[in-house]
Amino acid sequence: MEVELLEIRQHMGRFPPFDALDDDLLDEIAGQVEIGYFKADSDILQYDQPLHELCYIRSGAVEIRRRTGALYNRLGEGDVFGHFSLLRNHRVRFPARALEDTLIYFIPEAVFTRLCDVDEHFADFVELERPRLQTAAEQHAKANDILFTRVRKLITHPPVMLEASATVQEAARELTRAQATALLVLDEPDDGHSRFTFSDSNSRVWRLSGIVTDRDFRSRIVAEGLAADTPLRVLASEPVVAIQSDDTVHEAMLSMLRHNIHHLPVIWRQRPVGVLHLSDIIRYETQSSLYLVSNIFHQASVEGLAQLAPEVRNAFVHMVEGGANSQMVGTAMSTIGRSFVRRLLELGEAQLGPPPVAYCFMVNGSMARNEQNIFTDQDHALVLADAFDPASHDAYFAELAAFVSDGLAACGYAYCKGEVMATNPRWRQPLRVWKRYFNEWIDEPNPERLLHSSIFFDLDSAYGEESYLEQLQDLIAKRAVRSPRFLAAMARNALNRTPPLGIFRTFVMEKDGKHNNSINLKRRGTAPLVDLIRVHALASGSRAQNSFERLDDIAATQLLAPGVSDKLRSAFELLSMVRIRHQVIDLQQEREPDNNIEPENVSASERHHLKDAFQVLSRAQKFLRYRYPPLPGH
Repeated sequence: MEVELLEIRQHMGRFPPFDALDDDLLDEIAGQVEIGYFKADSDILQYDQPLHELCYIRSGAVEIRRRTGALYNRLGEGDVFGHFSLLRNHRVRFPARALEDTLIYFIPEAVFTRLCDVDEHFADFVELERPRLQTAAEQHAKANDILFTRVRKLITHPPVMLEASATVQEAARELTRAQATALLVLDEPDDGHSRFTFSDSNSRVWRLSGIVTDRDFRSRIVAEGLAADTPLRVLASEPVVAIQSDDTVHEAMLSMLRHNIHHLPVIWRQRPVGVLHLSDIIRYETQSSLYLVSNIFHQASVEGLAQLAPEVRNAFVHMVEGGANSQMVGTAMSTIGRSFVRRLLELGEAQLGPPPVAYCFMVNGSMARNEQNIFTDQDHALVLADAFDPASHDAYFAELAAFVSDGLAACGYAYCKGEVMATNPRWRQPLRVWKRYFNEWIDEPNPERLLHSSIFFDLDSAYGEESYLEQLQDLIAKRAVRSPRFLAAMARNALNRTPPLGIFRTFVMEKDGKHNNSINLKRRGTAPLVDLIRVHALASGSRAQNSFERLDDIAATQLLAPGVSDKLRSAFELLSMVRIRHQVIDLQQEREPDNNIEPENVSASERHHLKDAFQVLSRAQKFLRYRYPPLPGH
């Protein structure tokens, strides 16, 4: 294609309704376009003149008027006009005039008619005259379709599966035959409790033990010179990171980005039904703010990571304006945060050398719950192998922790004022010490230990030995549910922050100077809800970290009356979204975002909803006192 024609199709392909056309149609249009140039204040179309072309504005500005001379519309780059005349009597009913020097692409009627016949989207656009903004919004909604589309929709072929005893040569043949980029490795069940254990058509029980990708063949077989008869179990990547077929494409992408992998086994009722590749998602969804994560992992320095901070804010605003709910925003922002942590740890290890003992970098608070937003600080710790010797090893991990913490600060994540960071030696301990911490907090709760429980009982792995955190999560789930004294203490602690409701359902304002006469939505809304939900989750034995997932677990028990979990969910979502939307406004007005709102800046309907949400919280807190009463003598 000639350079000029390529430029025409590329430009038109950026704007509706041409952006939805396939390449062949765009090529056809570009090859038949005629170009017209109009000086400012000159007529482009005059009333009642014959018209046999669709007009596309390449550059400049156009004013459309009614036959009476009244202004009808002003159009700019990428807009089209003249389509109503083509659809009716081929005579101009809305004269057009150039407001400034303007370049017009004229698309012949025959091409216009063909586009209407073969492309429904194009026909709807020109026949209904939907504004470009509306169309753009619809397209953005389609771009966010991954937030709702099930993974199973993207699975078109069954997975390639081989026994762990098969050789890498046999695996290569199978991959070539199936034209696949990954195969799943099956082994005998180990303990019978693996979540990836299933029965085949012959009733034989298997365990999904790993995955081998085409990258493994390059980097491990060829590069390391492994023999062709090497069994697959030597090559299989473990532990297996998988996704359920009912999960969304959004969740699948987040999992890939979080673990820095390109393949995900897809599971249906413990049975592998396919393998999802990152390219499958890319083909389905061509643009997502979450691709910021891939940029994070391509940075070679802290300075490079710090330069991405504005993109994090842009991603946040983009998601909110695109209609994402609080759970989507929280999950995406938490994934971005974990990615910064992981990349900093990779850079730190590259600088300091390999760690002397195994470790897990633990994140806490909102990042662990997948509820992070743009206004956040650091909450993290190091869980070290029990072989950790402070005299020999701590200097390394102290330096690594400082590298990560300073790097996060450079990327926009503020230092924790309470020093809940791995730079604090207290939060840089071997697994056995962490187990002792957790047992002490549960067995002998006091104000300081309750504070630590509220922080560290929301925990997740960002990097390293995830099994360490799984052991801690198991400890919490098993011990808390059998500790009524601890639950009662946590319940009392959860009542320290109350909703801002006064007499007659008026708001009680903050009186702290800078934010005088405002409401802190985190301190008086989302945080007490998180605390309250955490108590019920501990009492139900839930291992979930996210507040919405905890509510699902709570709803499956008899802890709360029917329907209460749904009310808490709605209240949490509303308060979270009001908080998020006001942070977006702050960013758009070039203010530092915070958690405060002024009721006079909130619409009447939103104030009404806020009061309802605070009332739900208030009633739930009253029930908390009843459900977990202090034990006699305490």
